[in-house]
Amino acid sequence: MENKRIQIFDTTLRDGEQVPGCKLNTKEKIRIAKKLEDLGVDVIEAGFPTSSPGDYQSVQKICKSVSKTVVCALSRAVEKDIEIAGEALKYAKKPRIHTGIGTSYFHIVYKFKSTPDKIIERSINAVKYAKKFVEDVEFYAEDAGRTENDFLAKVCENVIKYGATVINIPDTTGYCLPEEYGEKIRFLKENVKGIHKITLSTHCHNDLGLATANSLSGIMNGAQQVECTINGIGERAGNTSLEEIVMIIKQNSHLNLFTNINTKLISSTSHLVSECTGMKVQANKAIVGVNAFSHSSGIHQDGVIKRRETYESINPEDVGINHSSIILTARSGRAALSYRYKKLGFVLRKSSLDLVYSIFLKYADEKKEITDTELKKILKIANLNTKILHANNSTNTNRRINVV
Repeated sequence: MENKRIQIFDTTLRDGEQVPGCKLNTKEKIRIAKKLEDLGVDVIEAGFPTSSPGDYQSVQKICKSVSKTVVCALSRAVEKDIEIAGEALKYAKKPRIHTGIGTSYFHIVYKFKSTPDKIIERSINAVKYAKKFVEDVEFYAEDAGRTENDFLAKVCENVIKYGATVINIPDTTGYCLPEEYGEKIRFLKENVKGIHKITLSTHCHNDLGLATANSLSGIMNGAQQVECTINGIGERAGNTSLEEIVMIIKQNSHLNLFTNINTKLISSTSHLVSECTGMKVQANKAIVGVNAFSHSSGIHQDGVIKRRETYESINPEDVGINHSSIILTARSGRAALSYRYKKLGFVLRKSSLDLVYSIFLKYADEKKEITDTELKKILKIANLNTKILHANNSTNTNRRINVV
């Protein structure tokens, strides 16, 4: 079976920036946009131009700063919004307007105080008007996760008829279970006339911690694009994490899917976004957290030292991290201690290792983590005599190894 490419639509600069306390200036947005282009994303959602003059300017300058990637601007199903989005995109090599409206009962009745027929009319008019500015028009059916499938299919069929090139099916409130979201995508693939002409997109929120699982279920049931953010940042509990969905696809070849992401740039992109937004990445965050490739349990450390794959399903080098980390704590064993000393240039014989390990455990019981400086102190406390030898090393023949 031929592998299918999944397009990666990054909305870090739009949905990601909606995190309370996160505000990016134009220069920071341009830095991130350029990094996203290097990373290989297919679409950069650069902002919501009608929301503020600053956002308008940022979208316009991003259009001038990237050339290979589609630049997308968000709008509501309002002519003025669409017009401003079109103007902001005028310098883009590959422009896309992302317009849409809420389609669930909650949105139709309480937000818009409208009717299903009027929502369909507004959807059609929004797409028709957006086509006056760009050829590539993405339509979002906000709160599609809680929208009845038959009505959602009707909305999709109508916007396809009037020129939508991409249809976004957002689980806006993070409401769906993976099976439900996948079934929704499959229902649309099987029941919407003309669905084969367009790209069907997932856009999942993480309110119940299911954003990545829902996105995966969506693409396994026929969606061809995933909307996501670096580090999973976004409104409330965040969005689908780019690094998670991309690495799931990369590590599971049996899915017969692939992306154009240069995964070796994931770590540096994560750091840049964290630096610019001021949003720290939680230590245990999958793929990009500082603990993602760190091992402190003695059993795990021994296994990883013998062969990395015993406790790591991902090679850290694949995401731009040089190596796994062996963290010395009270739970560490002799193998980890010996490994870390070797990294410092000290090869410990068994008798020396036993002595040093007993001192190490006393230190480790008092501290969260033992540092390299403390490891050298422990050697001094052990009062070991060292014999300096020169090791044959393919990378540095003059490297000094202390055998103790």
